[in-house]
Amino acid sequence: MSWHKLRVEQVEQQVNTTIGFGLTEKEAKKRLKQFGKNELSEEKKPSAFKQFFGQFQDFMVLVLLAATAISAVLGEYIDAVAIVAIVIINACLGFIQERRAEKSLEALKKLSAPESLVLRDGEWMKVPSADLVVGDIVKFTSGDRIGADVRLVEAKGLYIEESSLTGESLPVEKQTAPLAPDVSLGDRTNMAFMGTLVTKGSGIGIVVATGMNTAMGQIAHLLQSAQTIMTPLQRKLEQLGKILIVIALALTALVVVLGVWQGHALYDMFLAGVSLAVAAIPEGLPAIVTVVLALGVQRMMKRNAIVRKLPAVETLGCASVICSDKTGTMTENQMTVTHVWVNNRLWTVSGTGYEPKGTFLLNGKQEKIDTSLQQMLLFGALCNHAELKKKGKTYMIAGDPTEGALVVAAAKAGWTKEKIAAEFTIEHEFPFDSTRKMMTIIVKDRSNRRWIVTKGAPDMLLERCRFIYMDGQAKLLRDQERKTVQQTVNMLASQALRTIAIAYRPLSLTEAINDETKAESDLTFIGLQGMIDPPRKEVKQAIAECKKAGIKTVMITGDHILTAKAIAQQLHMLPPNGKVMDGKTLSQLSVDELEDVVEDVYVFARVSPDDKLKIVQALQKRGHIVAMTGDGVNDAPAIKTANIGIAMGITGTDVSKEAASLVLLDDNFATIKAAIEEGRNIYENIRKFIRYLLASNVGEILVMLFAMILALPLPLVPIQILWVNLVTDGLPAMALGLDRAEENVMKRPPRHPKEGVFARGLGWKIVSRGFLIGMVTLIAFLVVHTRHPENLTYAQTVAFATLVLAQLIHVFDCRSERSVFDRNPFENMYLVLAVLSSLLLLLVVIYYPPLQPIFHTMSLPLTDWLLIVGLSSIPTFLLAGSLFTRRRS
Repeated sequence: MSWHKLRVEQVEQQVNTTIGFGLTEKEAKKRLKQFGKNELSEEKKPSAFKQFFGQFQDFMVLVLLAATAISAVLGEYIDAVAIVAIVIINACLGFIQERRAEKSLEALKKLSAPESLVLRDGEWMKVPSADLVVGDIVKFTSGDRIGADVRLVEAKGLYIEESSLTGESLPVEKQTAPLAPDVSLGDRTNMAFMGTLVTKGSGIGIVVATGMNTAMGQIAHLLQSAQTIMTPLQRKLEQLGKILIVIALALTALVVVLGVWQGHALYDMFLAGVSLAVAAIPEGLPAIVTVVLALGVQRMMKRNAIVRKLPAVETLGCASVICSDKTGTMTENQMTVTHVWVNNRLWTVSGTGYEPKGTFLLNGKQEKIDTSLQQMLLFGALCNHAELKKKGKTYMIAGDPTEGALVVAAAKAGWTKEKIAAEFTIEHEFPFDSTRKMMTIIVKDRSNRRWIVTKGAPDMLLERCRFIYMDGQAKLLRDQERKTVQQTVNMLASQALRTIAIAYRPLSLTEAINDETKAESDLTFIGLQGMIDPPRKEVKQAIAECKKAGIKTVMITGDHILTAKAIAQQLHMLPPNGKVMDGKTLSQLSVDELEDVVEDVYVFARVSPDDKLKIVQALQKRGHIVAMTGDGVNDAPAIKTANIGIAMGITGTDVSKEAASLVLLDDNFATIKAAIEEGRNIYENIRKFIRYLLASNVGEILVMLFAMILALPLPLVPIQILWVNLVTDGLPAMALGLDRAEENVMKRPPRHPKEGVFARGLGWKIVSRGFLIGMVTLIAFLVVHTRHPENLTYAQTVAFATLVLAQLIHVFDCRSERSVFDRNPFENMYLVLAVLSSLLLLLVVIYYPPLQPIFHTMSLPLTDWLLIVGLSSIPTFLLAGSLFTRRRS
């Protein structure tokens, strides 16, 4: 039902109630029983037992469990226990994350008013808001939170703050007249919505929707139905796991068949095949990914970004569009006076936010504040209820943000609260109301001089003025002067500035004023103050850097189209051919129709929660990885549906934070750029250790496979392969995850969301380096085995040492996309220490007598190390050292 288009009498008839009497208690209970409590419902959650065991259905977890069974078959019970521990830890982390992730609806419930003032049986009473029913007559005043969706029947200077629902940066003035059927949610000025806050005035209304039927309930429904997108990393690791298991099974079967065909015992061949399967599956990959992501999270925290959903970290790295809310995200969410027109001169005011520091410029130059400007600023602060407060180092406004802007502007000229209180006394006030659209005071200074001071809407106030202060004196207000004022108002409005006019009239000591009509007549128009919620100063640079990185920034706001466009132009995010679309146009388009034009639109204004969701979905259908930022309840469904949801930590509602994957501690759009840079680096580091692990494993597989094909003895025993996988591979791979970003990480376009793990030459690097690692290991084995055919352990020890050292040298090649020579190896001291630790462990299993029989090793003379080091260096320096490979890699 479009309640906003109906007359009050029609609403009474539709819901079967009367404004003067309300519902009877009996009827209210009947409706409550019939339609249920005024609460937001939740879908039934799966049991904790089901959620926990659901963690074991992940493909890579199944691979890990298979590796556990293989290790147990090989008698390596310590390895089996270690792998099971990894699986259980991952399952517990995932379980805890899921149980905490879906708190959005609980946060929504907190926005519902605990009690409401209701007319029942002709008497006003307080009832729990959960017991409100359609047809109830409710009353509310300043500071109250609206308990249900209400069609207003009375509004006395009523202003309601709806930014959490609509994105509107200022409280909305309410009225009672019917509206056109097609007005957007933010323009339904005769409605009050559940969860919004009364900032000024009072009102009475008829409850027309409760629970899930409210505008807030529609958001709750969107949150329930919104799909959570699998991150690119999750998809790629799942894809990689499937590839590895197929390779492992194929190689196992091949080795077993080859061995049996050549006359080897079936049991021996089975063990050899199983060891190859273990080599093909990097058991530590999921654990290392988790650790690298966790370390990335720690770095992000230092840059004021908290990650709530671990796998989503790297999604930032391929984000191609950032959909950002305007209010509080791109702007300060602090109304600021930027222009003052007085004495026929236009002053600009520097400084943003509520900090009372700034300069007054005339024609771009700082000038001394003249008497007329001082008077103008003083009057704006006198005719005012807002108060500037300081908490620690932060300034804030208690009261209406528009009045707050006037107080701050006056403070920049030296008119502090203490100074004004010491010099002036307010004798009487005629409060603001929506009919007059102005507020008037009678004020007296210490010299007993008296004035009437009025502030209000320029068009209304101008009608009450007989004079205008211009060229240093009060002149008769003629048509020409009225035209000048109107032109100035239009000029300021074209810059999306909200204008407040100020007028005054001197009073004698004995003159008495008893009503506002008399007070607000024969006034002298002194000037205008233009204000705006200004852009954050860091945002322009952040948007420019995102543009260089191939990331488009889109503003999505519930604010007016003129304001949104002006802010976008100030931030240089709206190109010459960029389009601006309003909510009315957007609502007429389907997702498919929007998909056709969405690439050209940079600003969406006056949009509803459904519209935000539609925009995200249209961009995703265009193949974009979408980051959605916001702070309000209205942003939550789109935040949840986006590939990466980003909420504001300071101004953000609990709902938006719970729906988001990332929370910005400083509410700073510029932090998103830092998070994207970190996300890109994390993904590149993951690619580095995938490259390292798989190249190493390919080497292990090929040395075993070639030996079988050539009918040679096994160059490595299963325990040596397990040792390489779980120790030598693990430490350097983890250290790669700590690598700093390469210089060009934010100068290249985002990777394609469908890009495979092996894209950009990674597959070639893995195969080529892996082939060489396998070949040099086999050559080392053949050289020693040919010389000492009677001592197989000797040849296996040399092969084992060659394989390990080749991998440890190769890890430094993995740090760069181009060449091992492109980066200083000592930039990453964690990697240097990891390599030294692995080398030390190698020496221990070779030279420590108690471990020699376990690992089938023996002590090697120094001359053998010359052969080992020489062969181990070939895979890295043969390819990575050539100019040809630099270009290709």
